[in-house]
Amino acid sequence: MANQIKAVRGTRDLLPPDTETWNFIESTVRDVFRFYNFQEIRTPILEDLSLFQRSVGEETDIVSKEMFAWEDRARAQSEKGQWLALRPENTAGVVRAYIEHKMWERPGLQRFYYIGPQFRRERPQKGRYRQFYQIGAEVIGSSIAGSESPAVDAEILEMLAKLLDRLGIHGWKLKLNSVGCSEDRPIYLQALRDALKDVAPTMCIDCQRRAETNPLRVLDCKVPEDQPIIEKLPKLDDYLNESCRTHFAEVQKILNAVGVPYEIDNRLVRGLDYYTRTAFEFTHGALGAQNAILGGGRYDGLSESLGGPAAPGIGFAIGEDRLVMTLQESAGVKAQPADVYIAPLGAGMNVHAAKLARELRSHGVVVIAGDESFKLKKSLETASKLGVRFALILGENEVNSNQFALKNLNTGEQASVGKSEIPNIVKQTKSSS
Repeated sequence: MANQIKAVRGTRDLLPPDTETWNFIESTVRDVFRFYNFQEIRTPILEDLSLFQRSVGEETDIVSKEMFAWEDRARAQSEKGQWLALRPENTAGVVRAYIEHKMWERPGLQRFYYIGPQFRRERPQKGRYRQFYQIGAEVIGSSIAGSESPAVDAEILEMLAKLLDRLGIHGWKLKLNSVGCSEDRPIYLQALRDALKDVAPTMCIDCQRRAETNPLRVLDCKVPEDQPIIEKLPKLDDYLNESCRTHFAEVQKILNAVGVPYEIDNRLVRGLDYYTRTAFEFTHGALGAQNAILGGGRYDGLSESLGGPAAPGIGFAIGEDRLVMTLQESAGVKAQPADVYIAPLGAGMNVHAAKLARELRSHGVVVIAGDESFKLKKSLETASKLGVRFALILGENEVNSNQFALKNLNTGEQASVGKSEIPNIVKQTKSSS
């Protein structure tokens, strides 16, 4: 036997019945987003490498260590090719599409959402994969359209709170912070570098590197030994200018008014260079130490950095893999069994079973059709193993009389019913179970 080929390390197959949970999440997401007037956008998983270098930041871990990138050479090997990357996140791609298709010419704010795979060369662990899935949304537009308004930030957060509640995820926590803007951030970063100069050599390897390349990420360190040092570092809140401070206060005022609970976390930063002002995370205890379900923030200068017009924006990404884990550990989604198993008995009955199955499906009944070669006992055993609610026995007598033996596999009750009665009986049983 040839060597078995398995899924690439860090990827995995999503199989039934787990896919029931994925489908439940995605259908709920689409329903909730629709009420907030978000529309779906689908961008390529392949992008020009420079898109992420310019947006996410060349010194971030994502770009410097985690991206899958390669040179796509021309046919003539001597010719220089284009550097491509599998997208590690999707905000940059959405903003690229916004610029490329001149979507600022459309009226009002542009509200997009996406569902799809992202790719990072990380060390695989529970809830973290090299091909992972994100659900995200972005609100982008001109200042004239109100894109900078703190009301937009608050509405995004209120929508996410509603989404988690609709999914049945309770006990979530919203952490909130302001990471400043292009005016006050450089002043804070310099203060942070000065404070880290003497203490960074005593910290973990990642913090030593970040102290030079991306000092804001030092605040996000989870190494226990580094926490006393981090607690003594300058607080970003002390360096916010009046505009950022007012903006953040208004976000909190609206959240208080609509009843969305939150806590201020002065150490909360987002790992990407483009974030400004409002930054946030939703966490849940079911995930342990790595407890973030989703995160996001405002990115007011991203469009300009990619060659587009001024288009302030805010967005978020939900780690769908981790959301599935949370839902399965806290509530769970049960796979719904088929409604009816048709058991055709005798030669020539497959044709009649196919016709009957088609008709029942047109009335919203989920049907599995057996095979005429099966004995009745085998058909009933198969239906029971599949968890089907009803077995419908189909033989020559049933075809001629148009009356069918319908057996409730949960109660064992069996009755002769007309074809037109079957959908109603099935639906009544489902609604009462």
